[in-house]
Amino acid sequence: MELTELHHRLIEQLRDGLPICPHPYAVIANTLGITEEGVISALDQLIENGLINRFGMILHHRALGYQANAMCVFDVPDPMAADIGQAMARLPYVTLCYRRERVAGVWPFNLYCMIHGRDKHTVRAQIRHMTARLDLCDMPQKVLFSKRCFAQRAGKYGAVPFTAKNMAGGQHGSA
Repeated sequence: MELTELHHRLIEQLRDGLPICPHPYAVIANTLGITEEGVISALDQLIENGLINRFGMILHHRALGYQANAMCVFDVPDPMAADIGQAMARLPYVTLCYRRERVAGVWPFNLYCMIHGRDKHTVRAQIRHMTARLDLCDMPQKVLFSKRCFAQRAGKYGAVPFTAKNMAGGQHGSA
């Protein structure tokens, strides 16, 4: 996909996230001098072409009262990991689920999920429910409750800011 001046300007507007307001795309549209529909259409193009591969929000869960946060790790047979992970991700209390390669002799786990809850009792009950429902009781596993909150940051798009000069020279910012 050839990035247009609009795409570069839109990526620059998204660099620090969406404005926190009722109509963030309208605010961006006003800044760019286009319509809200134009912003959404340009975003759709960037997403469809893989230049933006993830679009979401970061919630500060502790500020919302979610104090019991558990990373659950499992060592599941690789051929089963995708199916188990998909089933895990569909559970209403699982907020994040992904696979990682094992590290031989160091870390034997390949399937991870995060459960955020208001109290440890509830989170432990949800973990018991998940392991029973997905037949994970006999699989090697650990539950790691968070002791502190780490900084969460959004991805940064647009390594090279748009200017007419670098656009004319054929340099394009990465998104």
